[in-house]
Amino acid sequence: MPETASRRVVVTGLGAVSSLGTGARAFADAIRAGRNGVSPIRSFDASGFPHTYAGEVHDFYPGQVLRRLRVEEWGRSSLFAASAARLALIDAEIDPAQVSAARAGSAIGTTLGESAVIEDLVSQWVDQGLKDIDPVLARRAPANRIAAAVNAELALTGEAHTIATACSASNYTLGYAYDLVRTGEADFMISGGADSVNRWEHAGFYRLGALAESVCRPFDTHRSGILTAEGGVALFLEPLEGALARGARIYAEVLGYGVNCDAKHPVAPDPTSIAECIRAAHRNAGVRSEDIDYICAHGTGTPTNDATEVKAVREVFGDRLPPISSIKSMIGHTMGAASGFGALICCMALHDGFLPPTANVTEIDPALGPGVDCVPGTGRTASPRIVQNHGFAFGGNNAITILGRVA
Repeated sequence: MPETASRRVVVTGLGAVSSLGTGARAFADAIRAGRNGVSPIRSFDASGFPHTYAGEVHDFYPGQVLRRLRVEEWGRSSLFAASAARLALIDAEIDPAQVSAARAGSAIGTTLGESAVIEDLVSQWVDQGLKDIDPVLARRAPANRIAAAVNAELALTGEAHTIATACSASNYTLGYAYDLVRTGEADFMISGGADSVNRWEHAGFYRLGALAESVCRPFDTHRSGILTAEGGVALFLEPLEGALARGARIYAEVLGYGVNCDAKHPVAPDPTSIAECIRAAHRNAGVRSEDIDYICAHGTGTPTNDATEVKAVREVFGDRLPPISSIKSMIGHTMGAASGFGALICCMALHDGFLPPTANVTEIDPALGPGVDCVPGTGRTASPRIVQNHGFAFGGNNAITILGRVA
């Protein structure tokens, strides 16, 4: 891309609907304090499972946030996404009419789309037959409605793009939205992700042997797996020049990203592929490994993921590892929203000056090798300049974003 066609892109608005609270500030403060957002499952009957904890969003009242959508017409994931987007627009302190009149759209990541809606439809189909399923429920089911909900809520006329690369999806959307703004194809973009807790996803991870009983402890010797979770997250992107002109608060600059897909195994991550994705992200962002001050890890808390992720980081960074932590220790694995929450906390870390922690760590696994600083316990005051956000998904779908502080 010619230099004249490229604009610097910044994040000026953040929105979150999470098990740790609603709003970016509430979320970031809870993460920094190392608070736990996991609780016994309420959204479905989990009595038949040995593991009955998840990162559910309780007391979610989308009608208190949304201004345009009719809540009853949309599924839970769409409402998460639209609510987070509205919060991000409010946080950006920009006139909504200016955004809706501009070339603006959304890119929203997900794993299973409207999973809870689909689960209800399948139940109706089994019990009543295909002809008797609820047509109102059926209209809520398509995954593309997640991004459509964002555009409808914010009256955006640009692209509404749902990316379903699962646990790396929000990083894909951030890279996609960044490219549209960078090249001038869009004036503003909303990037993010949304997913909902549901029984069949919980059952799937249990059958894989990947679920923790009640505590997710990435990088710990006694880590045992993930906790399923839900929520919605959104980042508001605009050109740096415009943000400066309107006196916007700038959380971070999107410096670049890297994506790849090795397709080597349905569920097992590959360290060589992840390392190449890191290098691609560095090249795209114009940074070197020694420039990275912090890594927001994929950090699921499974023995395989954490070992693979650290091995991949060592391939690129050698023995000089930057601090690397996992917020999944507090909120669980929010699937398609996971790397979006990672991007949000990276923005807050750059803006506020801290390193997000890994909660629940009692003993860093010595098998991970020397020099692993997972920022155990609570957040650490620091001044990171450039940070790296990881997102890895089944099938080897890897996506890594690089964000930096604007001087």
